[in-house]
Amino acid sequence: MKINQVEELVGITKKNIRFYEEQGLLNPERNPENGYRDYSLKDVECLNKIKLLRKIDVPIEEIKQLQSGTISFAECMEKQAKNLTDKRNNMDMMIGLCEKLQSEVTDYNLIDAPLYLDELKQLEKGGAVFMDLTQSDVSRKTMTGAVLAAVCFIAFMAFIIICIAAAAVVDPLPRIFLFLILIIPSIMIVLTVSALIQRIKEIKKGEAYEARKY
Repeated sequence: MKINQVEELVGITKKNIRFYEEQGLLNPERNPENGYRDYSLKDVECLNKIKLLRKIDVPIEEIKQLQSGTISFAECMEKQAKNLTDKRNNMDMMIGLCEKLQSEVTDYNLIDAPLYLDELKQLEKGGAVFMDLTQSDVSRKTMTGAVLAAVCFIAFMAFIIICIAAAAVVDPLPRIFLFLILIIPSIMIVLTVSALIQRIKEIKKGEAYEARKY
């Protein structure tokens, strides 16, 4: 079957499927007549297993180890349960700090940030893991850059459309010719908006920084 059919059956994107292939988690056969990938029901079953494990945040490397038999499924689940427990404990610590700040600080301007940062540092030395600022904040910066670039391009295309329309008023052109001239920047605007929406979705999903986990 084709990748579009697999995408529909499993419920993951073609980009995910390609990534799994690149990582060696999936090895579909090739159609000898045209060289295209020919996915089987076994491949679909494999992808469903990968999807299940990724849904509970099992890393790609551990899935590889499961497939190769390097670790047992029981070992993998025991390790992942511990990882998730650690994350839950980290969340509990952050909740506790929020409650402490709420009770001890009455105003934003009165926050003794170094004091609480030192407390966080001590917790991190004990193994706690808090928000990754590099990933979180750079992701927002990436989104802002993408939006600004798209807005500038759309504004430029709109300016071209306005200029063409204004020129056509002064010096009328055949309607068909005018339509053909205007349709190009209009299509560019639509494609840019579509690409921007897709890019924003990818950034929100953390794709730029977490593709290795797909």
